[in-house]
Amino acid sequence: MREIDVDLTEGSIAGHFRTLALPAALGMLFSTLYNVVDVYFAGQISTEAQAGLAIGFQAFFIMMSVGFGLGAAMSALVGNAKGSKDDAQARALASQGLSFGILAVAILLIVGVFGGPLLIQLVSEPGGYRDAATTYFYILLAALPGFLMAYGANGILQAHGDTKSLQRALMVAFFANCGLNPLLIYGIPGLIPGLGLPGIAVATVISQTGVMVWIITRVMGRRIMEGFSLSWLTPDLPRYREIAAQMLPTTSAMMVMFISGFVVQYALKNFGPEAIAAYGVALRIEQILLLPVLGMTGALLPIAAQNFGAQEYDRVRESLFFCFKLGFVMSAVAFPILWFASPFFIRLFSDDPEVVRIGTSYLRVDSIIFPIYMMLFAINSFLQALKRPVWTLWISIYRQGFGVAFFIWIYVGLIGMDVWGVWIGIATAVATGWLLALFIAARIAGEEIGGLRAQASPA
Repeated sequence: MREIDVDLTEGSIAGHFRTLALPAALGMLFSTLYNVVDVYFAGQISTEAQAGLAIGFQAFFIMMSVGFGLGAAMSALVGNAKGSKDDAQARALASQGLSFGILAVAILLIVGVFGGPLLIQLVSEPGGYRDAATTYFYILLAALPGFLMAYGANGILQAHGDTKSLQRALMVAFFANCGLNPLLIYGIPGLIPGLGLPGIAVATVISQTGVMVWIITRVMGRRIMEGFSLSWLTPDLPRYREIAAQMLPTTSAMMVMFISGFVVQYALKNFGPEAIAAYGVALRIEQILLLPVLGMTGALLPIAAQNFGAQEYDRVRESLFFCFKLGFVMSAVAFPILWFASPFFIRLFSDDPEVVRIGTSYLRVDSIIFPIYMMLFAINSFLQALKRPVWTLWISIYRQGFGVAFFIWIYVGLIGMDVWGVWIGIATAVATGWLLALFIAARIAGEEIGGLRAQASPA
């Protein structure tokens, strides 16, 4: 039975946000809780294991940025084709997107084997937590096909207005991970030997491969994939170039973001493994509270993309400003939680008082810049929908490439602050990057849709 497509060029913008954002946010909730479970069990092993997981996962996610970029490209390109009612174009782009993903996996596996350990060495000191990070990373490489293909294919589903399929897959993966982690870490005496920290990586490989199989199955259920043949996957260089042009800026921006994480970890290593562990734990808590925002700004991409393809520019503007308004409400809810409850949440993962102190300081700074993150995410989706993703790269290069390193150097290297200098450096980079993003969004909107303000109709 073929799945029903959703036309986002008609009906209530608010209604489309409810339809798309809630399942997306729930899916990301379970994805984040999945990572939280990993952090929790690593903490049960040791602080070194927790720090090793944080660093190893960061190295892995640099490669995963290709999957996020491919997903965003598919959502924008297929969404534009759907908006203009061109099913042949949508079919060709979707098929070539899957083909592109397969080739990317093969290349990245080779790069990861040689490049991953070098990144880990750069941001860690010799010892237990570096060894743990390297071992964890090598095993996690086997999950790369699952992650990259699942998120790339999910972009095709998003373009059709389907955010529920990934939500369901991530829910199942979360519960599977809850059972697999203790089983593989501790084993069953006399039956299954315990693997320790590597068991967490093996659990991820198993569950994420299942997610990939489910998402690709759902893609094949779309109307545009009816009559699918393997010949559709034969590389088409013009299509590859079109996909790469849309994907590379977003992928590069994601890579810059994750490299920024290494810059932060490099600065924190001077304050000991407790600081690195605290940062890893605080990031998971931050991600949970950002989930509604990420679901909402993720929903903005297919809504704006379809309407841009249909030349419904007023609806493109309306979707962006509705996203902003709802985001400010979410930020008002998140602030008191981040500021007042952060020590409690950190203690759920570690009883080390230094980890709790450092993690709390990060989350309190984060509570202040939360609405700025929201607007940045929305602007990125907006630019992607308008098929101008290269600007998301320039924003990211400034904010997460230059800005984070420069301002941390100012506060820590020149002024001599402690971990607070790292957090304030991040906040300064985010705030100035937001100002740059607003300027760029206004300029691109003027070129593509007649500006961010609705234009008066001619007499």
